[in-house]
Amino acid sequence: MRHLIFLIGLALSLGACSSVYYGAMEEVGFHKRDILVHRINKAREEQSEAKEQFQSALERFTALTQFDGGDLQDKYEELNDAYEGSAAKAEAVGKRIADIENVAEALFEEWEAELSQYSNPSLRRQSARQLQETQRRYQRLITAMKRAEAKIDPVLSVFQDQVLFLKHNLNARAIASLQTELKAIEDDVAALIREMERSIQEADAFIQAMQENT
Repeated sequence: MRHLIFLIGLALSLGACSSVYYGAMEEVGFHKRDILVHRINKAREEQSEAKEQFQSALERFTALTQFDGGDLQDKYEELNDAYEGSAAKAEAVGKRIADIENVAEALFEEWEAELSQYSNPSLRRQSARQLQETQRRYQRLITAMKRAEAKIDPVLSVFQDQVLFLKHNLNARAIASLQTELKAIEDDVAALIREMERSIQEADAFIQAMQENT
């Protein structure tokens, strides 16, 4: 047990992509397939939280265009917090996707290698079909996740521009600038939300299929 704890601690220090990590997890019954499903579920949760964060940030920007008095410094700080929260969620989503790609690559490589170990041709063909089907579903999932991720940067860039402009122009001109950009921001956020929802649906479908084949 102490040896296992040492292995897991070492693996974490080396990074989640380390073969030591996967070996340590297998010793306690968590195989690459299980880790893949777990990471996809975590990425799904992260995207759901990111979707809410970007929706909340948009509400903050929209509210500023209706500003009719008060302390603009407070509004700037609210927008800056919304931007920084969105940027943090974007980074977290990217990390989750990278973690998924790491374990998926290891899983498929291992699965492919194990096909040659079968002595029963029928079982080998069945496993090969399962591998191909899992890879097909995975490709659809990771494509959806990356498509959603690609929609994040344009939104963050606009958020950042508006926050920076407001930082140095706490006046009606900054609000007027935001009003001009608001429709484009709304469209970009709406597109991002749609892609995130598609990605979340693909994650649900992949997890369900993996559980049904367990």
